[in-house]
Amino acid sequence: MTDTAATPETTRRRATFHSLRVAEVRRLTADAIEVTFEVPEDLADQFDYVSGQYVALRKELPDADGNPFELRRSYSICAAPVRGEIRVAIKRDLGGIFSTWANESLAEGDVIDVMSPAGAFISKHKMTGMNDPESIDTENENNFVAVAAGSGITPVMAIARTVLAANKNTRFDLIYANKAAMDVMFLEELADLKDKYPARFALHHVLSREQRISPLLSGRIDSEKLHTMLSTVIRTSSIDEWFLCGPFELVQMVRDNLTAQGVAAEKVRFELFTTGEPNRPEGHIGRPVVADEGGKNFEISFKLDGLQGEVKSPVSARETILNAALRVRPDVPFACAGGVCGTCRAKVVTGTVEMDENYALEPDEVEKGYVLTCQSRPTSDSVLVDYDA
Repeated sequence: MTDTAATPETTRRRATFHSLRVAEVRRLTADAIEVTFEVPEDLADQFDYVSGQYVALRKELPDADGNPFELRRSYSICAAPVRGEIRVAIKRDLGGIFSTWANESLAEGDVIDVMSPAGAFISKHKMTGMNDPESIDTENENNFVAVAAGSGITPVMAIARTVLAANKNTRFDLIYANKAAMDVMFLEELADLKDKYPARFALHHVLSREQRISPLLSGRIDSEKLHTMLSTVIRTSSIDEWFLCGPFELVQMVRDNLTAQGVAAEKVRFELFTTGEPNRPEGHIGRPVVADEGGKNFEISFKLDGLQGEVKSPVSARETILNAALRVRPDVPFACAGGVCGTCRAKVVTGTVEMDENYALEPDEVEKGYVLTCQSRPTSDSVLVDYDA
């Protein structure tokens, strides 16, 4: 078993936007599409990626008054690495401005700003032929399990396709939860994987609003049902790596169940599509904050692309480092602003901060001083963070 999934340059590269042309828009379900972007050869190295990573899309759309405003949304890459293209799936969210626009209006030939791939929801096993072909793990008998719900299937599709193709000794079990059969994204592709790897790929569809033959696969996945599945359908003790992707409640329930069964935390990879706090607004640009010349301010400094920026932030404003930095440098990297994606990651060089949420950084990264600047606020009079670190 190898100990890393990819080179550090691939997993944690400086995120930058590039304008890419839409090559194809394919309907997956009534509320989901797959979008293929053309990647020109001169940008191919910038868009090299590991299965499980995501890209952020940036687009100006009109607000309720017709005024343009910038939206950024992150979407997981749904295909195994192929040079010259990036494929993402976009599912329409209730009230989602970007996802609704994409499902209704995005078309072949459109040009959108796409951020270079990022994210750490990747296997710790070597498995990608595009990035490092000589180090693919083709010998070990690896057992993987993924638990996904709804659009959480997107990165899991890329991971499953890659590991099954790379290693003939790999087995992959997928527990996939949806409301009904009509909501299942990549239904045909999943069936194709089952046909191609009948002895190595097991697919367990769980439908909350449709009755299936097995009671275990009908209704919502609750703690009792999950425990039964992980005790009878899947042998927890034999699994080398777990991939969990979906809503906060489901991911946390699975993590708690695995912990109770003695599964080591380092074997569990997870990614959230929501943080469990739907009332928390997402940031798009720095919210208006004015330094209080007569009051107390934090002195925030940051390094980005070799240049240092400085900004004052009123103590009373409880402003995040990201928000403060965006007020003086609009190209500071971010995508979700919810502590989920990790795009705004930076290293604290001097000073101290408190981080509200962290669903993206690994424990060893936190120990080394890395923080999510969208979730971090100064706790010392001055602080310096390095986005280039």
